[in-house]
Amino acid sequence: MKGTHHPTGRRSDGPGRVLGLLLALVTLIGLTGTTAFAAPSHRDTSPARPPRLAAGPMDTVAAMQPSWNLGNSLDAVPGETSWGNPPVTKALFDTIKAQGFRSVRIPVTWTDHQSSTAPYTIDAAWMSRVKQVVDWALADGLYVVINVHHDSWQWLSGMSTDHDNVVARFRAAWTQIAAKFRDSSQALLFESVNEPQFDNTTDAQGIQYLKELDTAFHTVVRQSGGNNATRLLVLPSLHTNSDQIYLDALVSEMKSLNDPNLVATVHYYGWYPFSVNIAGGTRFDATAQKDMTDHFTRIRDTLTSKGIPVYLGEYSLLHYPDQNHPSRVEAGEALKYFEQFGYEARAAGVTTALWDPGTFAFMDRATLQWTDPALIAAIKSSWTTRSGTASSDRIFLAKSSSITAKTLTLNPNGLTFQGLWQGGTRLVQGRDYTVSDGRLTLTASALTRLAGSRAYGINSTIEARFSRGLPWKIHVTTYDRPVLSDASGGTGGLTVPTQFRGDLLATMEAKYSDGGNAGPTDWTPFQEFNETFSPDYPGNGISLTSAFLNALRDNAQATLTFHFWSGATVTYRVTKNGGSVTGTVA
Repeated sequence: MKGTHHPTGRRSDGPGRVLGLLLALVTLIGLTGTTAFAAPSHRDTSPARPPRLAAGPMDTVAAMQPSWNLGNSLDAVPGETSWGNPPVTKALFDTIKAQGFRSVRIPVTWTDHQSSTAPYTIDAAWMSRVKQVVDWALADGLYVVINVHHDSWQWLSGMSTDHDNVVARFRAAWTQIAAKFRDSSQALLFESVNEPQFDNTTDAQGIQYLKELDTAFHTVVRQSGGNNATRLLVLPSLHTNSDQIYLDALVSEMKSLNDPNLVATVHYYGWYPFSVNIAGGTRFDATAQKDMTDHFTRIRDTLTSKGIPVYLGEYSLLHYPDQNHPSRVEAGEALKYFEQFGYEARAAGVTTALWDPGTFAFMDRATLQWTDPALIAAIKSSWTTRSGTASSDRIFLAKSSSITAKTLTLNPNGLTFQGLWQGGTRLVQGRDYTVSDGRLTLTASALTRLAGSRAYGINSTIEARFSRGLPWKIHVTTYDRPVLSDASGGTGGLTVPTQFRGDLLATMEAKYSDGGNAGPTDWTPFQEFNETFSPDYPGNGISLTSAFLNALRDNAQATLTFHFWSGATVTYRVTKNGGSVTGTVA
């Protein structure tokens, strides 16, 4: 689960090295007598077998790429099914292995299964359940990472005021975990704590507390014997954040432990405004791209280039995808994000673990099917190659106007543009489109044909194909400026009747007449998607949430500007008077 968000800046809390290294490992086996991890190809259909010890930590972590998180299951509070996922099954790991993943991170929250007072005993049934799930994954030939997860904010965060009890409980937890798994395959890794955070502390204090916990973790595990004597141990930066101060502190901590079998971990959920769609962060623009590039540059310069392996324990976009709500991030912009993420991770030599909260996001745990096959295909493709993109995955054509030529900017990402296709039919360059200085222009005649009857919504889809990777889909879409209507209701929520007319909502800007920002997020006029407003396309409405309405000043009219992906804007006015709310078309 993601940790604290930083509303005014970067969220940098967190594919590995190319598995062609396996050929080199075969040579190393002959030279050193050390057996290497078996890293099966995506097409490997041989019977599952436990991975075997690799030549060294860097190669082991590289062989773990790509990785996947069993999120919101064993880490759910208070129990395994509390957050909507069914019980974990062996079939789930069979599926994950078959989908090409080579390792899984199994977050575990111990809080509700451990006594909060000495001797801090972990419930035997819970420990056995964790062991059962881990063994299923190992039996499938997957590397496995387990940790102390939401305990980080449930009781570990209170270390500044309850130091001795926190340290004692943490030591007791890892003493029991280490004992249970001391004889497990060394394909199992221990991660000390997820997203460490400490209440009412400075960075310097937090870094010191984390060092104390990690040192205790290291001592307890190493002294427990068995395979734990040399098991790879994963250590996080404070907040699992990649800012330089935290990476430097992590390197210093790892040096002080003087142990070659250590792995660094951070998380990454992208530039915060883009990741949650707030402050106008609707696009994976230059700022969002630079945040990602800087994140991996720091990791490469500080860690991987110095021989410190990095397991990026969680990545995605915050609250994306979310099958229970409209997408905060437009589909094409999300595809660009994941495409570049895969490239940057590979270039930095980082192994990456997709954060998957389950039924509500990537893998439906009940059906064992991907909820968005196109998205997972893009993620898989990014493990090995780049794909070309464009400035948008939509071309909007106003139904109320005659059709004219439209232009997109191509982003080949080092590849060669091959042309446009509609299904199996190749469009004709010169007649249907032109390309000049990286700008793709579709002619009016081609768009007229592609728009067909010009019904609102997507009329047709074409593909821009490149020399490698996945094609970039472009949806030719007919729209007209959306129409909103007056509404009235209470502060529990207001639905604004809306005729979307083929358009899609991008963001909402809210201001008072005196220029102040309206809504709970007062540092920006652009409010957070789904938290304060949300489109209901099937229901023909835009919902203003109780969080937004209750944050409004009484009897102070707020002007809302709804921004749509076509470029259209619609202005609306909302006034709260006690518990009642009225909305009027501007």
